[in-house]
Amino acid sequence: MSKLHADYYADSMHQISASLERNDQIGEGTYLIRVAAEPLAKALVPGQFVMVRLAGTNAPLIGRALAVYDVVSDASGNPVWIDLVYLKKGSFTTALAESPLGTQITLWGPLGNGFANRPCDRLIMVSGGIGQTPMLLLGKEATGLQDFGDETRKNGWAPAVEFIYGARRSSLLAGVSDFEKAGFRVTLCTDDGSQGQQKLVPDVLRARLAELAGSGETIRVATCGPEIMMEKVAEACLAVDVDCQVSMETPMACGIGICFSCVAQVRQDGPEEWDYKRTCVEGPIFDADQICW
Repeated sequence: MSKLHADYYADSMHQISASLERNDQIGEGTYLIRVAAEPLAKALVPGQFVMVRLAGTNAPLIGRALAVYDVVSDASGNPVWIDLVYLKKGSFTTALAESPLGTQITLWGPLGNGFANRPCDRLIMVSGGIGQTPMLLLGKEATGLQDFGDETRKNGWAPAVEFIYGARRSSLLAGVSDFEKAGFRVTLCTDDGSQGQQKLVPDVLRARLAELAGSGETIRVATCGPEIMMEKVAEACLAVDVDCQVSMETPMACGIGICFSCVAQVRQDGPEEWDYKRTCVEGPIFDADQICW
């Protein structure tokens, strides 16, 4: 069990005002925005997030946490833009979806701890619903397609990367082509069978882990999505002793550890078996066996 800490307070975050350069619908109710945020693009690592709010408005007053979906470089290879993917659901995301290009937004980050880059032979990324959002960067780093963070963080630590992605129906699967273009093995599943396998994501993972049993490969799993899905993914990994990290989607209000609205029950060593940890500063990435589901 890795040590829990709060090394990811927002002391070194950047606050940036930028205009929307993209605001495209990429799935049913799912949108992608792109903004120029060079300091963020250079500093962030896969699994971190930013807080976003519409500039010049108090409705809604607080920002919303969005995982960084992609980092885009200029012609010289300099990381300049970040892409964020969101689901049009509440008042903020509805207003954002209706915002024209050029609309000013304020964002601050990068926030959170990000995924560990532990070497393995095969990384399996498992997502449901809108949980694909932190996975594209993770897969790119793992296969060595892209560098992130400072020079101490290594890429190319998993030569084989797979992506298992599920949703209720095919129209809700968003960004699939981005994962295919990156060269990952992509397996899709839908509840209604409208695309891919008509199975639940954890069941698809169990079958894949059974296929790989005895291969001699070291396997890691990273997962994000509905909590019940992540719990079942964690159980599947625990049953075959596979390392698994989860990206918790606990609702956040501040993103910087002040409000304590995003706590999750996390196991710990010591006389107390568990404690509340803030997903914004001690997460959002946790080892799956640490979470009290």
